[in-house]
Amino acid sequence: MWSGDQLDLGAYLARIGYAGAVGDGGELRPDLETLYAVHRAHTGAVAFESLDVLLGRPIALDVKALEDKLVHGRRGGYCYEQNSLLAAALQRIGFEVSGRGARNRTRGDTLLPVTHAVLVVTVEGQPWLCDAGFGHQGPLEPVPLGRPGAEVTQGSWTYAVRQEEDGILALSLLHGDTWRDLYAFSPQHYHPVDYVLLNHYSSTHPRSAFIGQVIVQKPGDAVRTALVGRKLTRLYPDGRSEHRPVDPGDLPAVLDREFGLRLPERDAEELDRVNRAGD
Repeated sequence: MWSGDQLDLGAYLARIGYAGAVGDGGELRPDLETLYAVHRAHTGAVAFESLDVLLGRPIALDVKALEDKLVHGRRGGYCYEQNSLLAAALQRIGFEVSGRGARNRTRGDTLLPVTHAVLVVTVEGQPWLCDAGFGHQGPLEPVPLGRPGAEVTQGSWTYAVRQEEDGILALSLLHGDTWRDLYAFSPQHYHPVDYVLLNHYSSTHPRSAFIGQVIVQKPGDAVRTALVGRKLTRLYPDGRSEHRPVDPGDLPAVLDREFGLRLPERDAEELDRVNRAGD
């Protein structure tokens, strides 16, 4: 389903800096240890970003396009790109992977459409939430789905999955002493073609949050970093946050320093032009 057979797995593993266990023949085993290692390496190496949306470029989700951009081009991507690539890699390794559509809950009581793509990976009969594409608040590692309510610590951050009515599962993150929902998803399986439709909305609809502004984010063990528009935010596990403005002329340096993104000169110039267009 995820076209894992078309992925250059070696190049992908090199891109994410995979340093986990391998079998005697050099192959990766589809076990929980490997799932943790791949997920952790991916979220640590590949930034969440939607710069191509800002630049008006189409977002392709076929495996070769994702490989060219995120692996060989060392770019980042947003949820459909990140999790489609992760799904292809996990399927290639031998995991059972299925998709889900999630509803963002980070904007309080505002009811948002289902636009976030996540993965459910089954290992030895147990389901695990895998998500490399929710930006700076997303999990660094798989989160167990088979025991709702259990708290899991990843770095300095704590997550939990709560079960609601009709089989809905909600992922929450602990901010200081307060649990905050990140998103919720139903048991309905989503397929790559479903992500093509959601991707079209997110990359072209005028009400999409990705239209018209820079969005680049990175999770971390101790600090989470987000650049939205011209504001750089650092989020801490105790609930504190720090904000500072970013001058448009400093954008390439900030992308490199904070997120490991080094754009070609032509792309950097175009991004600067678009970013200043609203001045």
